[in-house]
Amino acid sequence: MGEAFRRRGYSVREAGGGGADGGVDLVMKKDGETYLVQCRHWRAPRVGVAIVRELHGVMAAQGASGGFVVTSGVFTDEAVAFARGRHIELMAGPALHALIAGVKAPVKYFRDPLSVLTMGAPYCPECQFRMVRRKVKRGEHAGREFWCCARYPECRGTRPL
Repeated sequence: MGEAFRRRGYSVREAGGGGADGGVDLVMKKDGETYLVQCRHWRAPRVGVAIVRELHGVMAAQGASGGFVVTSGVFTDEAVAFARGRHIELMAGPALHALIAGVKAPVKYFRDPLSVLTMGAPYCPECQFRMVRRKVKRGEHAGREFWCCARYPECRGTRPL
């Protein structure tokens, strides 16, 4: 979800969901405004008004400009009515599919050799994925190490070591 919103121009921080944060999974910024995202589990086929009210309360407490509730299920009529006019976008079914179409899960979510390399690495300044340590192979800087985006060659973000 975070990557899908990044592609829409938001900077995204994972909040962890549940607990004292009111179920907020992502905290996002765009044009100086804060937005909150709550993702509902795929096993909850119908999202009711209580979830949308909870997000609205957290938005008010944190001074957020807007919010999103995202589910692969559907929203009840009461949830849709409550969200109307409150700067809360409800994304279900086709809207969710359209949002995530073409987005691959970040490398950090897979258990493969690369995940070991990215533990504790900084995030890419271009796409916010984790970076990996690389060594320049040729040229005047041969042998020098630097951080490179784990998504290379799709993303060419780098940072000095």
